[in-house]
This record gives sequence, C-alpha cells and structure tokens, in this order.
Amino acid sequence: MQIVGYATDAGDGESGLLFSDGNGSDVEFRPTDPGSELSYTLGDRRCAGTVHTGEHLACDAEDAPYCRDHADTWVCARCTGTCLKDEMDCHEKHAIYLAAFAPDLFKVGVTRLWRLETRLREQGADRGAHIRTVPDGRIARELEAEVAARDDLPVPVSDSVRVDRKRRGLGRGVDVKAWPRLCSAFDPHETFAFDYGLDLDRRPVAETMLTGTVRGTKGRILVLDRGASTYAVDLRDLVGHEVVPERSRRERQSSLGAFERN
Repeated sequence: MQIVGYATDAGDGESGLLFSDGNGSDVEFRPTDPGSELSYTLGDRRCAGTVHTGEHLACDAEDAPYCRDHADTWVCARCTGTCLKDEMDCHEKHAIYLAAFAPDLFKVGVTRLWRLETRLREQGADRGAHIRTVPDGRIARELEAEVAARDDLPVPVSDSVRVDRKRRGLGRGVDVKAWPRLCSAFDPHETFAFDYGLDLDRRPVAETMLTGTVRGTKGRILVLDRGASTYAVDLRDLVGHEVVPERSRRERQSSLGAFERN
C-alpha cells in the first residue's frame, strides 16, 4: 500500500491521506481527525504516480514524491502579471491578502475572492488580512509582486514561506506589535484570526512518521502525540512512501531537549 496524496482541512473539507493498493486501484481516503489513532510503518519511497477520477495510476520511478512526468507544475504560481498560459483564464475577482505565521513571518498572496479564507487556512496561516480586490488574476499577480518588492513596509514581507519555517512557529503566537503595524500600512477590508486547536505550549519535534494520536493539523502539518512527545509531520513528506498498517517501532527523537519554550 502506498500513500499517493493528501488533503488539508481548509474549512471546506477534511484533512487526510490518500492510499492505493496498486496500479489501477481505487484510492482510499483516510481522515486524520483529532483524537484518531494512526499506526503505520513507513517503507521505501518512490513516485506517487497520479490520481485520475478516483483511480490511482502507479509509477515505478525512484524520484519522490513525484517524478518529472508526474510533477504537477501550476504555472499560475509563477505568474507575476504576464500570463504563462496559451490563453489567460483567470477572469474573475481576486483577493490580495497578507498572511502571518507565528511568530514573525509575513507573506503576501493572491487567490480567487471566494476562496480567500479557505486559502489562508490551507496554508496554516495564524492571521490573515484582505487588502485589495481586483477584477482578475493578472492584476492581482502584478500587485502581489509589487508588495513583495517593497522596502518601505514596517516589517519584511515575502511571497512565500517554507513549511519548515512554519513548523518552527508551532506553539507560539504571532508578534502582537508587528502584525498590526503591517496591517495599518494597507487598511484591510477584513482581517482573520485562526485557531487550529493544537493546544501546544512548546514546539514539536520535526519528524516523518505516521504512528501516534492525532492532535490536529495546521495547513499541511500533521501534529501527532506519541509516548510523552509531540511530533510535527509535513504531509507532503509522506507522499510516495509504501506503508504497512502496523505501529512503527522505530525509536524517535524525544521531545526532552528538542522542544523549545516560547
């Protein structure tokens, strides 16, 4: 059995993992609900292939999580206002937003207006601010690039934040001075505050594992309790692994000394 994908709880869905027994088999979704028990041992990792209409098409390539043939490249993510498609198709209202990740990481992003809150949650943002609405994606990307390039803002703002940096902020709060100062530079239409229910007072240990009690998810970060320790797992790091449905017995780094206090 192989892990072939994942889903985040973005307010309009359920966090979980996609499993497949082999080429041409139906994909099974297994939720990662808080309080649920996971008992899997991770094995070899290879390309996860592709999932089409609920059916998994396997791939034997060693590249993981996806080989070159199955890597899904979303050209809109690289857009800065000059469309990279044969024909521009983002003709609907877009929101330009700010997102804050504890304790002091801030980014600017764009999304279709109706997906704003969902987009913030699926990234695991702790705070969000809707700063502008524009008619289409091209204008949104142009303005996003302008904000990311500004050097006159009260705090630095980028157009991306790596998952490992988000993971370092688990169990911490957003800088209570920096975030309001940043928002005041844009006069937002609306602001958001998110609570993912993790109830952490220290930073979990970064691991790639799938055994333990689910504490919850924050974007694509899965938080597991195992023994006396708590671990933070990037769901994407699980994709491509063969798994055996039994509790992993591998020794893990203890949180004693690995946790950081606020």
